[in-house]
Amino acid sequence: MGAAVVDDAKWLLVVDGLVRKPVALSLAQLEALPQTSVTSFHECYGSPLKPPTNNPWRIGNVVWTGVRLSTILAVVEPLPAARFVWLEGLDHVKSFEYEADRYQKDLPVTKAQRPEVLLAWKINGEPLSKERGGPVRLVVPGWFGTNSTKWLCRLSLEGTRAPGPFASVLYNEKDPTDPEGVKMRPVWEVEVNSMMTKPADSEVISAGLVTVEGWAWSHDSVALVEISKDEGQSWIRGKVDNKEDQAWQKFTAAVDLERGVGKLITRATSESGMKQPLTGRRNHVHSITVNVK
Repeated sequence: MGAAVVDDAKWLLVVDGLVRKPVALSLAQLEALPQTSVTSFHECYGSPLKPPTNNPWRIGNVVWTGVRLSTILAVVEPLPAARFVWLEGLDHVKSFEYEADRYQKDLPVTKAQRPEVLLAWKINGEPLSKERGGPVRLVVPGWFGTNSTKWLCRLSLEGTRAPGPFASVLYNEKDPTDPEGVKMRPVWEVEVNSMMTKPADSEVISAGLVTVEGWAWSHDSVALVEISKDEGQSWIRGKVDNKEDQAWQKFTAAVDLERGVGKLITRATSESGMKQPLTGRRNHVHSITVNVK
């Protein structure tokens, strides 16, 4: 998958399918609509074929500016039968044995109507570069980056999920709630996660009370972050900042450390009660080694 080459002056966004008023909008027409900005974390999923079990840490916190997707949907007036929005990006895609002329994804109409879902043309106040999906990309805060289609060119309102391989085959994972381990689900919502940024891994620090800092994030708010210094046998409750907009949340915790080489583990719990597993999932707990003198 490489960056698509798009002429901004010729770019059009087609919106059609199960709608009363299909449209084709130029960049100038899109920019003339009411604009809004959303601050959100943005996490890449990793391999489209096999979910990573190690934290890839391709995550950032950015400010997106554009128009709400719900504004566009109000213009075209979806029919009652429309249940999904099919998304098409202009890049020719080849991954593993799969190939497609367009990068096709989808999301439920109910998600598309959320006020934080944008058609964005700016990132951190600057126009989107072609490498980042410009001139216009979809942004779905709280969902993995694979759903935020780059080089967006078409939105189709449909009654079923998109048939393309990047929606129907790739970027799907085993549903952890299925006791038989057979059912698959699309890679949509970002599960609760956290990482320590201070101390750094393998850092030499002084014994005594140490402040542990880091970031936690989830598709819903993070309610609790805990630190363990004994391999998860006991946990020290930290302080988590309130979630602002769709951004990640800073946490701190005071941990009393004795001399020696030790390991610190951080574990977050979401507002809905989802807790980071100790092992085996892409969002399992983050750990670091510290040398306490």
